[in-house]
Amino acid sequence: MPDDRVPARDTADDLRLAFHASDRAAELALAHFRAGVPVTSKADGTPVTEADRAVERLLRETLSAARPGDAFLGEELGRLGDADRVWVLDPVDGTGFFGRGDPNWRIHVVLEVCGTREVAVVTSPALRRCWWATRGGGAFESSWPREASATRRLRVSTTATLAAAVLDALDDESRARLPAGAARPPASPLPLVELVRGEIDAFLAERYHAWDHAPWILLVEEAGGRFTDPTGGRASHRGGGLYSNAALHGRLLAALRHPGRP
Repeated sequence: MPDDRVPARDTADDLRLAFHASDRAAELALAHFRAGVPVTSKADGTPVTEADRAVERLLRETLSAARPGDAFLGEELGRLGDADRVWVLDPVDGTGFFGRGDPNWRIHVVLEVCGTREVAVVTSPALRRCWWATRGGGAFESSWPREASATRRLRVSTTATLAAAVLDALDDESRARLPAGAARPPASPLPLVELVRGEIDAFLAERYHAWDHAPWILLVEEAGGRFTDPTGGRASHRGGGLYSNAALHGRLLAALRHPGRP
């Protein structure tokens, strides 16, 4: 019987490379995290540390050594190359957490081929957890370092009514746009992890960049959920969007587009 954790051969090679690069980056980031690093502000006011830059350099070096023709898009070092295969990188997602010694930060590594997300790996070394997905191959969670015995397939919830739904959003402004009466979960630093585990039913995130959203779009879709950006598409670079289980997605989109309509 085939193992549903093993994707097609070409994708499997890319997944192994993504794991390898992520693991090297995780070890480096964890060393910086344990030592402590000062946080400064970039021109746009967002936080950054030397660990962010060092981890992204290591990711690029590791990936380009194995795939020299591939292009890159990263939070700290921008775009490099023009190819059908693009690695989208967030070396430390949650730099604010990282800088104040909170373990809820992650490393994002995504491979897009001809604009389609094919591989996503999210590693949280300080939490000792890892999440990954491949196009058509499912979404999974594991301990980190990964162990087959500690791996499980992820599934979103099957809640089908707004009255029974548990909904969350990135900030108070977005929460105010969610349908009234739906339950709100306790504040969480990892709401999209809760979504792919089936612990909440939807998450509205209306900010941030491609490297923040790209892995979670694939993880949510491969866990049986859906994502819609503000233009009605599934792009990661249009400022976020709505993540939810498939049963609720249409109703939630309608509620967001037509607030107050029954």
